[in-house]
Amino acid sequence: MSEILYLKFEKNIRTYNRTITLGEAGEMQCADPAIVNRLKTEKLYTFENVKKGSHSCAARHVCSILDVVEKIQGIYPSLEIQNMGEQDFIVEYSTKPKENPVICFLKVAVVCLICFFGSAFSIMAFNNDVSTVDLFGQFYTLLTGQESDGFTILELTYSLGLSAGIIAFFNHIGGRRLTKEPTPIEVEMRLYEDDVNTTLINTASRNGSHKKET
Repeated sequence: MSEILYLKFEKNIRTYNRTITLGEAGEMQCADPAIVNRLKTEKLYTFENVKKGSHSCAARHVCSILDVVEKIQGIYPSLEIQNMGEQDFIVEYSTKPKENPVICFLKVAVVCLICFFGSAFSIMAFNNDVSTVDLFGQFYTLLTGQESDGFTILELTYSLGLSAGIIAFFNHIGGRRLTKEPTPIEVEMRLYEDDVNTTLINTASRNGSHKKET
């Protein structure tokens, strides 16, 4: 009975080496460890003529699982192959960026300021649009029979509730998580990454080529 090789490749694979092997690109499992050890060293793709630049991602290449099967069958023709992962996947060649702590801190600071003031403006614009202050004033007058001075228990509890809601929604207090679930930002980033990868694969398929470099 011939051995069975199980393959599992993710949709996006990043490498810092110009030549990526099957062992770096994906996971392989077989009852015969010698087969896996031999295939791990087999070259999958070599990035050539990559333009050097400031971007960390230098090049992309769209691979098909059929390319992997072809390489494996060239070495073990009778080996049975079972694919447990993606049909098409992207290999990204990246150069390791030299991080400057000062520049990194400034970038984080700018992003934090933009998010803070942008969120504050959105909240104020929403409250002004629905006349939250006037609504609280009318509600306070109906309950107490007195005119609101603009700072009552309603405004205080609303501000505290808004802050607690934001913290609970983003699932973070400083660098600590409230729960083990991914945050909404992490979910959206993963969805965005998946959409980008799917678009690159579909574009390469429509162009009749499995190569896309940037």
